[in-house]
Amino acid sequence: MTRWSPVLAWIGLLGLCAAYIQGGLNKLLDYPGAIAEATHFGLPFPPLTAAVTILLELGASLLILTGRLRWLGALALAVFTLMATFIANRYWALPPGQDRFMMANSFYEHLGLVGAFLYVAVKDFGHDRH
Repeated sequence: MTRWSPVLAWIGLLGLCAAYIQGGLNKLLDYPGAIAEATHFGLPFPPLTAAVTILLELGASLLILTGRLRWLGALALAVFTLMATFIANRYWALPPGQDRFMMANSFYEHLGLVGAFLYVAVKDFGHDRH
């Protein structure tokens, strides 16, 4: 382990959380848009769903980046991402073509994120220093 390892690890975690930080901030700054997105996907109680999504994206990212209950934040984002992937990236429901191809790519990329969050959760579980 080099002196740069903790810095590189944190940058890696920041990269892993980047889409959730950006998404949470965008939803927070455009709450009506967040409600519209929840409505679009047919989620129950769109205003509440939007608020919980913002809290989850930003709160879990904060846990991961601060190292406080990192495993819990990673597990929360893994479950959230898996659920969102099956709701928003239903490529099998599209006809063959470019849109289906792109949605399938997104689906499997999100499964990769789920795997990365699970790895972070497993590696960190029991190592919380706070």
